[in-house]
Amino acid sequence: MPVGNPLPHGETAQGGPLKRELGERHIRLMALGACIGVGLFLGSAKAIEMAGPAIMLSYIIGGLAILVIMRALGEMAVHNPVAGSFSRYAQDYLGPLAGFLTGWNYWFLWLVTCVAEITAVAVYMGVWFPDVPRWIWALAALMSMGTINLIAVKAFGEFEFWFALIKIVTIIAMVIGGIGVIAFGFGNDGVALGISNLWAHGGFMPNGVQGVLMSLQMVMFAYLGVEMIGLTAGEAKNPQKTIPNAIGSVFWRILLFYVGALFVILSIYPWNEIGTQGSPFVMTFERLGIKTAAGIINFVVITAALSSCNGGIFSTGRMLYSLAQNGQAPAGFAKTSSNGVPRRALLLSIFVLLLGVLLNYMVPEKVFVWVTAIATFGAIWTWVMILLAQLKFRKGLSASERAGLQYKMWLYPVSSYLALIFLVLVVGLMAYFPDTRVALYVGPAFLVLLTVLFYAFKLQPNNAPRGAARSAS
Repeated sequence: MPVGNPLPHGETAQGGPLKRELGERHIRLMALGACIGVGLFLGSAKAIEMAGPAIMLSYIIGGLAILVIMRALGEMAVHNPVAGSFSRYAQDYLGPLAGFLTGWNYWFLWLVTCVAEITAVAVYMGVWFPDVPRWIWALAALMSMGTINLIAVKAFGEFEFWFALIKIVTIIAMVIGGIGVIAFGFGNDGVALGISNLWAHGGFMPNGVQGVLMSLQMVMFAYLGVEMIGLTAGEAKNPQKTIPNAIGSVFWRILLFYVGALFVILSIYPWNEIGTQGSPFVMTFERLGIKTAAGIINFVVITAALSSCNGGIFSTGRMLYSLAQNGQAPAGFAKTSSNGVPRRALLLSIFVLLLGVLLNYMVPEKVFVWVTAIATFGAIWTWVMILLAQLKFRKGLSASERAGLQYKMWLYPVSSYLALIFLVLVVGLMAYFPDTRVALYVGPAFLVLLTVLFYAFKLQPNNAPRGAARSAS
């Protein structure tokens, strides 16, 4: 928009501040909600098929890598809490191209993920309303989540808090009920079931180390979204306190929910039967005598998909806002409404998602395997950029600045390098398997396209000082 043109009613000038209205409870539950998604409730059957009971090891190994990545992000976010987070850090410490690629890549991966989540809502609403065309539910889901994001960040935070809470309560109820079956024989005529199913059907690692390695790509897809904590830095009330607390608690809770839920499921049912009789969650609740289990879990899966979609729209809007502030997206997207929401950035993301919903019904179901693979590649790129930026950030500090860091990476720099090696391993595994290999065509091709656009349009960032996106607390 040319300088001097009046802005639409209710919008602030370019670079208008985001509002710090997200409290610690919002941020904690946001990260949990983003990465406890539809996949867990539908049984993680494919990953279990690959690794057997040893899938729990896959989640622990992947979780440790995520802990290092989150610690690296937290170190930078507490030191410099800005909108755009890891895109901005990539720009500041690795160069303009790295920041540009990271920002647009993250925008793209959440659009891809949101398309899958919106479609999931339509599929599961179809269980209750089979005569209603699915596109109506997909459209309703997108419009409702888009509206929540457009109102105010506090409205988004409240909805995400309650969406995530529904999922968490369901998992806790299943784990407690499952322990009752295992230890006290609930739903099994009082005969304690024990945990022998963990090794009775070919051993704890029936497919060997290869099975564990094969499952890592799907496991890492499950963790996608936890880095969203970094995107809240520009809107957190007290980022120096809330971000470290959220990072510290989220890792252990995710590990408890994923590993705890899988421990219960794999103890109650033979691993090689899971996925053949529907969702393990439904099976477990029905075993406890809850006849409406299928309806309950259907409701929870719908809220899980809505939650992930809600967080995805938030992420795409904030990332586009940050890119526009840096001059790497059209300047109009750096404008905020009077309530501090980057409205134009959100509206573009919602519009692209409308096209995505349409495309999703025009292509085969095989695309859903591709979606997880492409999104995983995008997430791995983001995580690699976080680790590389943190290594460069730390090297650029003086001894006194390093000593004064409020939130530090553990075992620096060894932990960062180990996490990088692990992520390279996951990419290698994606290349090895035909179903996920497509991500290594689409992902790099998209990065090459972005690189061409960066140089063709000379999209160097504005020379804004670090922290320019920061608003007053």
